[in-house]
Amino acid sequence: MLAITNAMLIFPEYMMENGTVLIKNGKILDYGYTGKISIPDGCRVIDAGGKYLGPGLIDIHTHAGGDYWFYEEPLKAARAHLMHGTTSLLPTVYFNATREQLLEQIEHIKENSKKEEGRIIRGLYMEAPYLNPKFGADRENNPWKKPVDPKDYMELIEAAGDFAKVWCLAPERENIETFVKDVKTAIPDIVFSVAHSEASPYEIERLMPYGLKLATHHTNATGDLQKYPECRGVSVDETVNYNDEIYAELICDRRGIHVDPYMLRMVLKIKGKNKIILISDACVFDGPVPEGYEGVTDINFDHQGEIAGSKLTLDVACYNMMLHTGSSLCDVFKFASTNPAKLLGFNTKGRIEKGFDADLILVDDKMSVNLVILQGEIIQ
Repeated sequence: MLAITNAMLIFPEYMMENGTVLIKNGKILDYGYTGKISIPDGCRVIDAGGKYLGPGLIDIHTHAGGDYWFYEEPLKAARAHLMHGTTSLLPTVYFNATREQLLEQIEHIKENSKKEEGRIIRGLYMEAPYLNPKFGADRENNPWKKPVDPKDYMELIEAAGDFAKVWCLAPERENIETFVKDVKTAIPDIVFSVAHSEASPYEIERLMPYGLKLATHHTNATGDLQKYPECRGVSVDETVNYNDEIYAELICDRRGIHVDPYMLRMVLKIKGKNKIILISDACVFDGPVPEGYEGVTDINFDHQGEIAGSKLTLDVACYNMMLHTGSSLCDVFKFASTNPAKLLGFNTKGRIEKGFDADLILVDDKMSVNLVILQGEIIQ
């Protein structure tokens, strides 16, 4: 058994000062005020020194960790995130890959999810194949420009199976509803996400009954339908903000480049604390830094000098969200743990609760990670 004592326990709506958490067999056995929780003889005790203990972070959208792509080195990429407090994640495969490449990536990640640090891999985030090439990498040579066709995608659905937790799509793609129905039939609990898209409200909302309830990196890589040249159109961002059922992913870098700090505050005000999900969207690129971005260290640029994901981990994203929006520690743990767990149906993760998985992290007031516990095991 393991006991963490003298900790400030983080819950979605409040904190508990001088708290203790008891852990047994990888689960949270009990929690409460230190002195009121009985610690069994022989139990290993760690004094938290008054630091903050919260649920492990859950990154639902990440392509890489450190210098490693998940599709190439999933264990090394997973470890890079784990050392920063992410205890569950969904590696992302991307729509610039061919069908054969996607099939290889899916299998490779699946195999490594059963090994060592790979156990934090809880499924796949399918940012492929049917997105809008106008709003993504390699727009000229994208292999998925051709019409939506079951002959092209059924093998992907079969290979991913229920290991796929989120499936992204551009609702404006012709015949996309056929694809959605086939995915839903094979994976009933799948979450669909609008991504790399310039869809109209109607095109998005008609897919919500199938399980579209997420917006991929909200306000990034989306178009703006302009009905009249002199008027702002209504497209993806507005539809996501309007529909209470849709969660909004946010990439929160230090300079507010992916999402302007004012936009972060506005989205938080509109969507509310229960529909925000922080992601890293971490990638590995070494393209030239464009003029005006000198000194930026936590985002990537591709070979054309365009923004291409981040170098973030969720602990850093959480602190950036605190800086840009005034969110509390309780809030950012909700955005980076409780909310993604709820979205994905991870019913024993994302909270300090009896019977929940003992995935916990100890942090200071700036979200610097001091201790990581994965399934009751001390990692660092």
